[in-house]
Amino acid sequence: MSAAGATPSVRAVRAERRRPAKPNGWWGVAIFAASEGTLFGTLIGTYFFLRFNTRHWPPPGVPEPRLVLPLLLTAVLLATSMPMILALRAARAGRRTLAWWLVATAFAVQCSYFALQVHLFAEDARKLDPQGSAYASIYETLVGADHAHVFVGLLLDLFLLARLATRLTAYRIVALRVTAFYWHFVNAVTIAVVLTQVSPRL
Repeated sequence: MSAAGATPSVRAVRAERRRPAKPNGWWGVAIFAASEGTLFGTLIGTYFFLRFNTRHWPPPGVPEPRLVLPLLLTAVLLATSMPMILALRAARAGRRTLAWWLVATAFAVQCSYFALQVHLFAEDARKLDPQGSAYASIYETLVGADHAHVFVGLLLDLFLLARLATRLTAYRIVALRVTAFYWHFVNAVTIAVVLTQVSPRL
């Protein structure tokens, strides 16, 4: 089949395979991930600085953080990296419909995770006054920042699903690649945040 007679999906796959280096969008997200990694490193460092300089952590009257549920939810979120990886492979093979369904599957699980975490966060917010203790302040800041990044990932998924619903282009493969990379970053950050969150119970 000539290049002129190739379908849009075939042309997109060929363009992706001919790409000599990582696209600019990938580098943009890599720089963003590095800066946000610094943010979370600072927050986690602050958490442990306050913890090791406070006699009681959490302070008296504040319940210890949940242990099992946050770890289970994190494992569920981590599992969504697999359909994102498979979606990228499907897109690179020109299988647009399969890629769409894999992203949709990951999106559904990620939405469920986010909804449950927001519910748990709202419960914690009712029990913890950020102005009442250093523990409450850093706990809610750290966990809230992680949830905000998950929300941004959901918006990226929605954009990607809308674009992949019609046709596959080289730019949309790049968008899928960038979104998958973002989710891998968010999942890694979530592991660090949850381990910090439950550390008083470990």
